[in-house]
Amino acid sequence: MPIPIQVINGKKTVTVLENNPLVMNALSTKLGLSPSLQFHDIYTLDSSSLTHIPSPIHALLVILPLTPAWHASRESEDAPLPLYTASGPSEPVVWFKQTIGHACGSIGLLHCLINGSARKYLLPNSLALQIREQAIPLQMDDRAKMLYDNEAFLNAHQSVAELGDTIAPDAETGDRLGQHFVAFVKGEDGNLWELEGSRKGPINRGFLGEEGLLSEKGVELGIGRVIKLEAESDGGDLRFSCIALAGGEE
Repeated sequence: MPIPIQVINGKKTVTVLENNPLVMNALSTKLGLSPSLQFHDIYTLDSSSLTHIPSPIHALLVILPLTPAWHASRESEDAPLPLYTASGPSEPVVWFKQTIGHACGSIGLLHCLINGSARKYLLPNSLALQIREQAIPLQMDDRAKMLYDNEAFLNAHQSVAELGDTIAPDAETGDRLGQHFVAFVKGEDGNLWELEGSRKGPINRGFLGEEGLLSEKGVELGIGRVIKLEAESDGGDLRFSCIALAGGEE
């Protein structure tokens, strides 16, 4: 039996997921991604050492500790921003505000699947495709509520919660982990988008054009930006986990 979904302080709360290919490939399958795409571990950001990763790379899913430097950067970026109000088919990416406790992993995964080039690998009538189509016309809060009320999505999350290399944490332990899942995708507009449900909206990190997510420019604008923040703050090594969604035809 999967771990039950809890209601804590009036909010549905699921189990924290591990950021590894075993877990995320299993959840991707349940959400309806074609098996021609798979997640792979990224052990280095040096593109010359990534020859074992199939191409193209469609999305990156990263889990990062909320260090003081990154926290300060997030606060300063978010403070002047208005609430996100975009919706409709002209949105370059579909973004979800997170209102489900500890669902940052599955929402990060969803951001990887329903945006950019991975979207065309969603099977017809799949759960992820249904969620995307339902979300497009909705404003931020209605979109979040739609996902919050989607029992199939919540059950899919819980069904993979005990996979991975470590014992699934309880809710209290999950609260103490202090980590955030972030998805990086290239939108149809050619820009690198940083997608995280606890921010004020999707963040455009800059134009990539024909360059990939793990190109020198892609790393510099994306995960490399956080690594640089930490280095400049004398915070030491930034211990993060990164997996790449890759495969399919060029």
